[in-house]
Parts: sequence; structure tokens; C-alpha cells
Amino acid sequence: DQPVWGALYGRMLLDNGATVDAAFGARPLYEADLLVRVKSSAINQARTAAEVLAQVDQIIPFIELPDLMVETPARLDGPGITAINVGARLGVRGTPLAVPADAAARDRLLAQLRDMDVRLVDGQGAALGGGKGRDVLGHPLHAVVFLAIALNAEGTLLQPGQLLSLGSFSALLPPRPGLRATVHYDGVPGLQPVSVQFR
Repeated sequence: DQPVWGALYGRMLLDNGATVDAAFGARPLYEADLLVRVKSSAINQARTAAEVLAQVDQIIPFIELPDLMVETPARLDGPGITAINVGARLGVRGTPLAVPADAAARDRLLAQLRDMDVRLVDGQGAALGGGKGRDVLGHPLHAVVFLAIALNAEGTLLQPGQLLSLGSFSALLPPRPGLRATVHYDGVPGLQPVSVQFR
């Protein structure tokens, strides 16, 4: 009845343009995503998207590469999804966008993240999927509010320097050899595309 969370580890994160086996897992998939980097432990008290943005210092383009592992993922319930660490396996991160210190500029970025068009395209520019920023809980930074509350209930706090994945802006798609997938974040000036190549 609510989102669930898992953990990504340092060795799972690859650089922009990385080449990955199309069969990188038992049930490999890819999706358009986004990361933020925690600036301050005050993020644990954030209850609005604006409060979250004031406590992160980077917005990072991201393609998550989950592995749902089981034969029939659609039959998993919340505890089952949690048991497979929400399918966390790999991810490709792009060039970070610094969050502005100026409050007015942060307000503009806040609206841009909500209203952005996230486009997932192949190597020829053909559409593979995508969505709007608001498709993740009404605003992508609401995912951080959820996460802070959920972790706090378990006695865990978010720490400065941690990277947080915000969720999927596209359907989860199966990779195929030879495919190059790129995510564009239209409407957020300075947020550059991120790509992965499957072999």
C-alpha cells in the first residue's frame, strides 16, 4: 500500500556511456531515473519537495538497471519486492547538476523538476518511453520525503554524501544486445542526457 525501498552500493554505479551485458541479470530491465546527493542531515526532517531541495547539492541523471530475479515479478507483493532488494543491481549515472544556493533559483528548479518531460530514446532517437517529473509521487523529490520517513521509522538516518534514487519515469523495459538507451530531461536547463550501451 506504499512504495518500498532498497539499497544501491558503490560498485553498482557505472559512468555515463557504460557498456553493459544485455543479460546482466536473471530478469534484466532498464528505466529512466534520477539521483540526488544529500548535502545535510537536516534532510531527515524534510516534509516537502522544497525542503528536500534545500538539503541536496546535486541532481544526477540516472538510468537504473534493475534485475527482478524471479520468474513472475508481477506476483510479488511488498515484502517479496523488499526481499529482492527492489531488484537493485546496476545503474549508470551522468553529469551532476549543482543545486543553486539562491532560493529563487531553487524555486525555479523545483518547478522544472515537477514539470520536466523525461524522454527515453534509442541510438537513432526513436522513443522507447518516458514520462513527466510529477509521475513520481506528484513531484520526484517527494520520494525523498517518503524515504526519510520510512528509514526514520526503522531507526536509520540519511547521511550527507549519500545518493538517493527517486524512482522510475518510464516503464521498465528489457534490454537487447546492440541497443543504446539515452534519457533526456527536457525542461531542466543544465541537466544533461545519460546513456547506456547494451552488448
